[in-house]
Amino acid sequence: MKEKETYEKRLKLIVQNLPERPGCYQYLDEQGVVIYVGKAKNLKRRVSSYFIKESQTRKTKILVSRIADIKYVVVETEWDAFLLENNLIKQHKPRYNILLKDDKTYPSICITDEEFPRVFKTRKIIRNGSEYYGPYSHMGTLNGMLEIVSHAYKIRTCRLPLTEKNIKSGKFKECLQYHIKRCPAPCIGLVTADEYNVQIREIREILKGNSKELTRNMLQKMKDLSAEMRFEEAQALKLRYDTITEFSEKSRVVDIGLDNVDVYSIDNDEDVIFVNYLHVSDGCINQAFTFEYKRKMDETLEEMLMMAVVEMRNRYHSTAREIIVPFMPETEFEGVTWTVPQRGEKKKLLDLSALNVKQYRADRLKRSDKLNPEQKQLRLMRSLGKTLGMEKTPLRIECFDISHISGTDAVAACVVYENGKPSRKDYRLYNIKSGAGGDDYGSMYEVLTRRWRRALEETGPLPDLVIVDGGKGQMSIAKEVAENLGIKINIAGLVKNSRHKTEGLLYGFPQSQVGIKPDGELFRLLEQMQEEVHRVAITFHKKKRSKKLIKTELTEIKGIGEKTAELLIKRFKSVKRVAEANIEELTETVGKAKGKIIFDWFQNESSNTKSI
Repeated sequence: MKEKETYEKRLKLIVQNLPERPGCYQYLDEQGVVIYVGKAKNLKRRVSSYFIKESQTRKTKILVSRIADIKYVVVETEWDAFLLENNLIKQHKPRYNILLKDDKTYPSICITDEEFPRVFKTRKIIRNGSEYYGPYSHMGTLNGMLEIVSHAYKIRTCRLPLTEKNIKSGKFKECLQYHIKRCPAPCIGLVTADEYNVQIREIREILKGNSKELTRNMLQKMKDLSAEMRFEEAQALKLRYDTITEFSEKSRVVDIGLDNVDVYSIDNDEDVIFVNYLHVSDGCINQAFTFEYKRKMDETLEEMLMMAVVEMRNRYHSTAREIIVPFMPETEFEGVTWTVPQRGEKKKLLDLSALNVKQYRADRLKRSDKLNPEQKQLRLMRSLGKTLGMEKTPLRIECFDISHISGTDAVAACVVYENGKPSRKDYRLYNIKSGAGGDDYGSMYEVLTRRWRRALEETGPLPDLVIVDGGKGQMSIAKEVAENLGIKINIAGLVKNSRHKTEGLLYGFPQSQVGIKPDGELFRLLEQMQEEVHRVAITFHKKKRSKKLIKTELTEIKGIGEKTAELLIKRFKSVKRVAEANIEELTETVGKAKGKIIFDWFQNESSNTKSI
């Protein structure tokens, strides 16, 4: 306890003396391990906010409880703080920082570091001097790049160790690629390293997205060759020029005037953030990558977006002076203009980026659910538990609803969900016995008492979470029942809007509405639970009313009671069919005496109807 007080005093002193300047801060635990790295426009204001207890979230409380020391670095600008934060996270891999999903599964284009370089697709990054372009999350873009390279240039595909010494020694022989005119055969000395690398330099420009300057130079060179009467060389260059131009036209998605522009869109699913990045050059998208972050603390979408911008500009060496984003960030980067387009070509790019990030998110969830069908439901249950701040994942959920009409024929239903799926064998239906009738609170009190008391007596499973179909009042009743029985149960309440649609989830005492995304999977699951318990309760109530009406009509016959009426309905299914039955069928069902009474009653009723 004394040690904790010592830490608190030390941290308070550090925070009080922090400078009000841009910089990065690091939180360390008792072992001196960096557990969190952050950046700030104002170090003192940002770090102080973590220690204001009134505004602390559950995650922040956990982080603060583990801080034993604070280190910080002052920088000149907020952009420098972003860069430093990015590097420190990669260096320390702090436990509570967002995690960028490993992109090893995405392929890149490699240009090898050799006298006669090769160009190919790879998923392995080997730091041996080779150049890598990518990674590409969209295979169409990557294959398009390789297609233009193979059509416009003659480069080798073999793995022979082509050095000047090996070539001169005559160790190699030309292959089929040379004979079909796809390789200039450097292996037998038909092209020099300088001549060969002219092609490689042009390929680099294409992969960088600089095809505009490249084709301009090609066009001028064609004219020069034609003027010198070197028509064969000019024709070969023209074929290459046409291939590159055609590909550029196909790749162009917006006006050619849009050049050297970055585009970002962002989406989130609970604790996972998805970001799409596009780089536009000469109206063409020459870089496209979608990736995901794992949110560890309560980072805002803006913070995640800024981290993504830094990550992508470092990775792709982007020098774009204009960045198109879905919302205007507060952060200012020197020499960079933020644009939030509302219409036109730039809006078209932003929409395309948003479409990519939504598709990536949908595909990721589909793949995950396909590999493990149970994983989706477990993920949703974990998400619900985290959202409510529960210590245990709510694997067993019980939902309750009351149904009646003006207090008559009151019934209740209990619907059980195990691991996020309906467990119909555990459903239970209740006739309200206490005479509470239209008193929903009294009916809920009776049903919950009966349900949980029996579970205790039979040592049956108690739910991890109870959801009542009602507001604060129903939750208070559930809490009262639990306290009377001496059990501890997490209680939530589903509330509906004026159109009787699920509006939100209440939790805690005092009750407050939990922030759940209305169009998210978790909200849809809760909506499904509410509709299911309501359906079961209504169906039971209708059945009870129907039976009551049928029994009333048959029991009006003198000498016929409820048991006889039930036998008749069980056999004939409806009162109409009972009325149409012959004497033999009725006798077979309820005996000779009662059969005759029923037959005569309906015959008399029929005669009376006809005479009228």
